[in-house]
Amino acid sequence: MTSIQVEIQLIAALVAMACAIPGTFLVLRKMAMISDAISHSILPGIVLGFFITQDLNSPLLILLAALTGVITVVMVEFIQKTGLVKEDTAIGLVFPALFSIGVILIAKNANDVHLDIDAVLLGELAFAPFDRLDVGGTDIGPKSLWVIGTILLISISLLILFFKELKLSTFDKGLAATLGFSPMILHYGLMTVSSVTIVGAFDAVGAVLVVALIIAPAATAYLLTNDLKKMLVLACLFGVFSAIAGYWMANLLDASIAGSMTTVLGILFLLVYLFAPQQGVFSVYFRERQQRKEVSLLVFLLHLQNHSDPKERHVNHLQDHINWQKVQARTVLDLAKKNNLIQVTNQIASLTPKGEEFTQEALRYITTNKETAIEELKTKFFLFRG
Repeated sequence: MTSIQVEIQLIAALVAMACAIPGTFLVLRKMAMISDAISHSILPGIVLGFFITQDLNSPLLILLAALTGVITVVMVEFIQKTGLVKEDTAIGLVFPALFSIGVILIAKNANDVHLDIDAVLLGELAFAPFDRLDVGGTDIGPKSLWVIGTILLISISLLILFFKELKLSTFDKGLAATLGFSPMILHYGLMTVSSVTIVGAFDAVGAVLVVALIIAPAATAYLLTNDLKKMLVLACLFGVFSAIAGYWMANLLDASIAGSMTTVLGILFLLVYLFAPQQGVFSVYFRERQQRKEVSLLVFLLHLQNHSDPKERHVNHLQDHINWQKVQARTVLDLAKKNNLIQVTNQIASLTPKGEEFTQEALRYITTNKETAIEELKTKFFLFRG
């Protein structure tokens, strides 16, 4: 593996971590798409910074671009607060307008400057290592590596210093204000960090990958945990994994690096979305299926308790008396026998002492606490363990 390959992967990994930190809070605040607005609307700030300095490497470009990002947020919130349109509509109104202004400024005044639209939208990580930072005649590495590394270090420092305040203002703005924290200052602080991060990653990876790295790792982590610290760590890990895996996918397929990284992010999210232990599609499906089975079991036990006629309790006629299909009746019958809740003699089902106690407890729990009745009964009677 060459030094260029190492530098590309290192830049991508740092960008992923830098984006994951503000991205986690944006996802939790339901403001994920504001990152898309910022990533496009900072273009006028970059152009104006270049007009002032005539230098694409000037720090002023980052400052003005970040300021433009904050202005974008202010404009979106101002339009939204009028009550005439919703937030998504406000975003759709603001960022195309600002982005278009930037495109017009480039087309009219900077045709001979490397500010082309393809580079702005897609970026090209393969070229990032060739833009070197020279200090006193000494090459100290890619410029992007130092820029995004500095931004990441600042983000981590601010996260450590203001973690409690950010957590509180994210989940309960009212309580934060009551305790003396200003939700507005914290909000615009987060937007400023998001803007600076997006600008720092903008030149190396482009707007598309920046948005993907801000939203996808955080959204994936959100499906796996409700703990904010764990979510931040998982978001960073998912981002780094996607950056490295995406690079090698691009290398293998001879494809776009940014496109491959975004594809890996999408695949990773899809896998978690389908197979997450608690919130995954399949987990939810099987859990609901199990719950329906458990409810059917309780209906069956109540039926046995309330009917003494052997005909009503004959195993071959359960579907007739409880309006079940044959497969469902057999499944519930097997589940009750497995948990020693019934006994079957001459094809006649009757409750065991454990079944009697379970049914009585079930009636009591259902009348007092409908939400947790089944779970508490399962725990008390050691049901469905294997």
